[in-house]
Amino acid sequence: QSLYRRLYQKNLEKTEKGKIVAIEVESGDIFIGNTTIDAALKAKAKYPRKIFYFKRVGYPAVHSLKGFVPVK
Repeated sequence: QSLYRRLYQKNLEKTEKGKIVAIEVESGDIFIGNTTIDAALKAKAKYPRKIFYFKRVGYPAVHSLKGFVPVK
């Protein structure tokens, strides 16, 4: 997350708000997609055996869960 903030946040939030970014942590390469799957496929094409950090540009989390949880 600090890599994203330090290198990409300011520029991406101007042009790519709401999109998903996959970051290959060792190289710092980023892959931008409209969905998590889109960004992951782009990232895996270049780095098939790496693990990625995902971030939704301009938001605190990639996904949000909405629903009703009954309280007993």
